[in-house]
This record gives sequence, structure tokens and C-alpha cells, in this order.
Amino acid sequence: MTEGTDARNGPGLKTVVGASSAGTAFEWYDFFVFGSLTTIIARHFFADAGETVSYIMALLTFGLGFVVRPLGALVFGWFGDRTGRKTTFLVTITLMGLATVAIGLLPDYGQIGIAAPILLLIMRMLQGFALGGEYGGAAIYVAEHSPREKRGLLTGWIQTTAAMGLIGALTVILTTRAILGVEAFDEWGWRIPFLLSALLLAISLWIRLKLNESPAYQQMEAEGGERRAPYREAFLTWKNGRFVLIALFGIMIAQGAVWYCGYFYTRFFMERVLKVDTNTVDQLVLMVTVASAFLYIFFGWLSDKVGRKPVMLFGMILALVAFFPGFHALTKAANPALAEAQVSAPVTVIADPATCALQFDPIGKASFSSSCDIAKSVLSNAGVSYNNEAGGRGSVAMVRIGSVEVASAEGAGMDAAALKALRTDVETRVRAALVAAGYPERADPARINMPLVFAILMIFMIGATALYGPQAAALVELFPTRVRYTAMSLPYNIGTGWVGGLLPAASFALVAASGNIYFGLWYSVAFTLVAVIVSLIWLPETKGRDLNTMAD
Repeated sequence: MTEGTDARNGPGLKTVVGASSAGTAFEWYDFFVFGSLTTIIARHFFADAGETVSYIMALLTFGLGFVVRPLGALVFGWFGDRTGRKTTFLVTITLMGLATVAIGLLPDYGQIGIAAPILLLIMRMLQGFALGGEYGGAAIYVAEHSPREKRGLLTGWIQTTAAMGLIGALTVILTTRAILGVEAFDEWGWRIPFLLSALLLAISLWIRLKLNESPAYQQMEAEGGERRAPYREAFLTWKNGRFVLIALFGIMIAQGAVWYCGYFYTRFFMERVLKVDTNTVDQLVLMVTVASAFLYIFFGWLSDKVGRKPVMLFGMILALVAFFPGFHALTKAANPALAEAQVSAPVTVIADPATCALQFDPIGKASFSSSCDIAKSVLSNAGVSYNNEAGGRGSVAMVRIGSVEVASAEGAGMDAAALKALRTDVETRVRAALVAAGYPERADPARINMPLVFAILMIFMIGATALYGPQAAALVELFPTRVRYTAMSLPYNIGTGWVGGLLPAASFALVAASGNIYFGLWYSVAFTLVAVIVSLIWLPETKGRDLNTMAD
């Protein structure tokens, strides 16, 4: 059977690409609704934690959906290689849709207490488990139908579904917020985007039920042969196992670092650090996502002409070069008053290092009651970058803002109510000094340079789309049909799930621990740099490989 032909008079290539892309876009919509509403979810489900801790816990809940994705890849990859591509991704899309609708129905912390975040975590894990099997099935299904000379172009449509899902999520959120008003949306309207998934699930299932099995899989089944053992053949034989490692360390860890930094960390940075209005951030991210959506298809097409490897390397290197200067420029463009204040009145925390804890508490149990911890948490919540200076042993921490010093206070041994009052007092005094020194409480909309912010974000998007556009074709072409679903799904979901999914929480924790609002970027830089080196040395060029001849 020739690649790109219809299998057993099944639907045409346009239907195959359209149905696969629509279903995957729906799953990304489900996933991104949660990521876009993290701030609101933090208030509803982690109400008992402090502001910084609750936000980190919400980010970790978002990341947890990614953490379980490799497990979903293993389970659904095995079924996809043993029972077929179509059946497997019908199951994944159903599971994802039901879990998303359930999140929209969950009672919050004020109604059922600790059971609320536990149920939220379970639903989030089910989402991640389903998504772990979805991407590999859709990418493989399209690739195994595509002519080899158009494989990058056609699988590029699967890649752009991530952008389409995000566009859908942001459009629904912005529209719902505009109709209901901010107060009603924050109170209960945030549930509507989740509940809408019931309709989207029904449409996606109806479309996908029209599909047949892929030609390459049908050919392998027709040729028979020994019983397949996807795990052993994919991971315990060096022939395939080495390409699993190359795919992970040469492509996927960069994908997690570059794509999720461009889409999610920039959002966090503008909203939490630069204090840009949430609605403005949503609009910016939506505009950039729309503008970059078809770049996935362009770079997929370009990889059909010049090769997968050079296009993906271009994306990695562009991002690597742009990370630090891009975020510094973003501060000046989105909140120039903050950039000016950082220069004219730098902030320093002077404290006994022995009293300073790491400002990261994923389980919400640390009290952060020392004078040093109170000072740092106030500055972290304010999105202010600060330096650390060692103070005298046992001394009370001081916050120096330019030439003005504000004393923190020692809260060790206090009960919860007294500690809260003490923190409020320190926060009031520190924030007053920050305002007097020119630090803005919010970004001034009149001073935001929207065209420049858009241009900076587009640079990150170009890097992300150049890396992601050819990626599906490159991963499919690395592995034979017998183990393709299993072998490519695991590295994909480790890279995006573990490296990408944990990026917002890990980067924010690095910022809170160091006091430097740009320090979290080292997370993305480290993973991207490793991938560039591995890709340059070990990643083969796969453009034009015949997938049917790789069946044995």
C-alpha cells in the first residue's frame, strides 16, 4: 500500500487531518482552560494557604496533569500498538472530556473543605492521563496517511491544534467574563468554560467515529508476524531504545522548556510580576496565539523542504538567545515604571541567612514566620525583584528600598491570627515605601507599549513553532510501525509533561527563592541548552523516510 492513500475506501486525507486535528484541539482546549484560570482556581480550591503558596499549589495542580502524562503514554501507547490507533484515541478523548466537565461541577474549598483540592487533583490527573495517549495517536494517524513529501505539512495541522485549543479557551473565557462581569465570573462564571466541554466532546466523538484505521497499521496487521511486545521492543532493545533517548533529550526537553515558557511563563510573568491587568494579558496571549497559529504548518512545510533537524534547531537556538533579553525588554515595554524603579531604587533584604527559608512550600505547611521570610514573602507577592545581603546573627530583617530602610518583624511562636496581623503590618509598611520609591502597584495601561509587547511575545512564538511544527513528523519517522505509538509517546509526554508542565511552578519557586524576577528563566535555558547539544551530535535527519518499510 502506498503512503498517503485511503485505507479500504475510508475517508479522504482532508477528513483524516480535519477529524484528528479537531479532536486534539478539543483536548488542548480542556487542558488550557485550567492553565488560563489558575489564579481563580487558586482562590477557590486552596483558600486556606497564603497568596504565594496557594498560587504555587494551583500551578503544581496544573503541572500534575502533565506529570501523569507519561503513564498515559505507556498505557495508551501499548493499546495503540496492539489494538489500533482509532479505538485508542476515541477512549482518550472521552476520558479527557468527562474529567473536564467534572472540574466545572466540583464544590470548592468553602463548601467541602480539603476534599475540594483532592477531587480537583484527581480530575487533573485523569486529564493528563488521557492527554498522554491523545497526541501520539493523532500525530501517528495523520502521518501514516500522509505522502512522505507532505508529512511535515500535514502533521503540522496536528501541531497547530495546541494553538487552536488555547485560542478556543481564551475566547470562551474572555467572552464569558465580558458577558457576566469580572465579579460574577470570578465567583461562579469560571465554571462555564469547563462545562462547555460536554458539547465539544459530543462533536469530537461524532467526527472521529467516521474514521478508519491507518494504512500502515492495517498493512502490518495483514502481514501478520510474531506477537508484538511494545514495551520490550521500544525500550529494551538498543535499536529503538537509543532513539527514545535521543527523542527525549534532543527534542522533547527543549519542547517543554521553549513552548511552555513562551505560552505560560510569559503569561505568569506579565500577570503576577509585571502586574498587567488579567484581561489585557488574555487579549495579548490570544492575539499572539492567533498570529502564530499557522506558523506550525509553515515550519512543518519547511521541514519537508530542508529537513526536520535544521528547522527544530533554529527554534531552540532562537529561544535560547531570546530568553533573558526578551524578558528584560518585556518589563520595560509592559511596566516601564517598574523597570525605572528597579534602576533608581533597587531593593535589598538584609537578614541573618540562617533565618531565611526557601520560599517554596508545595504542601502548604511551612509558617514562614521569621522576619526574613516575612520580608521576602511580601516582596514576592508584590512582584518586586530584590538582592540578598547578610545581616548580623539573630538580627531582625530589614528591607532597603533605595536609601529607605523598613524593618520587618519576628513572628516565630505566634499563633495564626497574630502572625497574620504581623504580616499585614509589615506588608503595609513595605508597600508604602515601594510606592514612595516609584514602584507601581499595577501596570499603567496608558504606558504599556502594546506593539512592542506583541513583537517580543512573537519572537518567543517563532522559536516555539519552529521547534514544534516539524516535531510530529520527526518523532513518527524515528520509530517502526510495530512500536511507534509507544516509543514516541513516552519521550513526548516526559518532555512536555515533566519539563513543560512543571515549568511555571518551578520557575516561580526559583524567583521566590532567589528574589530575582528573571532567575526562573534558568530552568528553560538549562533544558534547551542540553537539547541543542544532543540534537547537534546525535539526532538523525528523518525527512522522507517510508513508514511502511519500517514495519518490521
